[in-house]
Amino acid sequence: MAIDQLHRLLPGILLCAAITGVAILLQAVEAHVFAQVYLEALVLAILLGVILRTIWTPGPRFIPGIAFSAKFLLECAVVMLGASVSVATVLALGSFLLVGIASVVAIALGITFAISRAIGLPVRMAILIACGNSICGNSAIAAVAPVIAADGDEIAASISFTAVLGVIVVLTLPLLVPVLHLSLTQYGVLAGLTVYAVPQVLAATLPIGALSNQVGTVVKLVRVLLLGPVVLGLSVLARDLRTERTGAHANKSWLDWQEFVPWFIIGFFVVLIIRSLGLVPQVALPPITQIAAVLTSIAMAALGLGVDIRVVAKSGLRVTLAVTASLIVLGFISYALIHVAGIP
Repeated sequence: MAIDQLHRLLPGILLCAAITGVAILLQAVEAHVFAQVYLEALVLAILLGVILRTIWTPGPRFIPGIAFSAKFLLECAVVMLGASVSVATVLALGSFLLVGIASVVAIALGITFAISRAIGLPVRMAILIACGNSICGNSAIAAVAPVIAADGDEIAASISFTAVLGVIVVLTLPLLVPVLHLSLTQYGVLAGLTVYAVPQVLAATLPIGALSNQVGTVVKLVRVLLLGPVVLGLSVLARDLRTERTGAHANKSWLDWQEFVPWFIIGFFVVLIIRSLGLVPQVALPPITQIAAVLTSIAMAALGLGVDIRVVAKSGLRVTLAVTASLIVLGFISYALIHVAGIP
């Protein structure tokens, strides 16, 4: 990167990084006060960006760096997500349960998208909510966003309301153990299939038991792994959504693979394969995960700085209804899988 280009991007990048720093600090305070994290730094970063944008409009000197953070840094974070799970860990669950988890995700994707569209949400927002609810919450929304060329308003609305309801799930899910007479293994599967983020799985399962935590974490990692195929599929199926906003030509040759599969999706699978082959040292995995989380938070701060709060507020009720309905459906499907699979 040339010095003059870096000089042009630096003010916006530093602004987004500063917002992210405050978000990380707030997350640390949250963990200290409540002994666990309910709203991740990623969520706090986009909320802080929205708040700042509401009271202050960044000048021209900040715009290039904000745009760079919202796009390129987010794409880099998606590539690094490939190191979050290995194929060997997934295969250890057994073929029947793997097929069951994939089926639950696929059904949830379809039903959530249908519900979102039925109540009047735009196509892009419906896709974001479907992927967020069905796969891995905020991380899925962040990963899918550049593939469908979602804007800051759509991402902010999806993440903000989904995050709040995700916290409610973490708090209420343990209450179902005595009601549904769930064993530790059954509850672990239910939590892994319904809770959004891996840290939230820990919060939802540790109070119940170590076995629930272990099972829930592995099931959750399988859902994370499914993010790759889903995003890859969207990169092909949602090509028209990208061309609408990016200005790319829809009639390019099929040989122009970058139009079908963005570079960061290929990067995701390359990193996944390298991790699965054991070529990434175990000691390097936590730093990679942390860097990916920071880059995603910086990108979310950048997106928040471009949000029109009126658009987010206008979509609030419909997003809440869509997320709530789809969570209920996801819960029923997951509970059915537990009994169909005969999980003890």
